[in-house]
Amino acid sequence: MASNRRGTLSLAAAMLAAGLLLGSAAQAQNESALPPVQKSGAVEYLSGGIGLDESTAIKSASRHWPLSLVFSVQAPGKAEFASDVKLQISDAKGAQVLETTASGPFLLAKLAPGSYSLRATLAGKTLERKVQVKAGSSARVELVWPAGTNQGRT
Repeated sequence: MASNRRGTLSLAAAMLAAGLLLGSAAQAQNESALPPVQKSGAVEYLSGGIGLDESTAIKSASRHWPLSLVFSVQAPGKAEFASDVKLQISDAKGAQVLETTASGPFLLAKLAPGSYSLRATLAGKTLERKVQVKAGSSARVELVWPAGTNQGRT
């Protein structure tokens, strides 16, 4: 009876160790699924989220970035992710700090604390938002275009 219990404990310990290793491997894989960080002037950013691995990695990393943007188009009952969004971010003085085209539905940007204006254009339709970036926290803005916004699909 005692040897059976010892075998069960050894099996449980082995399963726990395997779970910890898999968790570490999943986290490392998650980080490697991130798209490359790019730079525009003094602002570092990354954009992407096409595919489950990349979108999961970006969502996980977003808490470490001062600004997190999500782009989508309203669809019946839900919103569908959008890409190829032209984005301009300006500071409180109106100086442009970032101009890019998002390669996926997510964009993370390292901005200094302050007030910013966002101008996002998809298929000729522009959305504008104001956002406040605070030190030590992450601001999240969802930009949702009206249903029927053409994303170039045929």
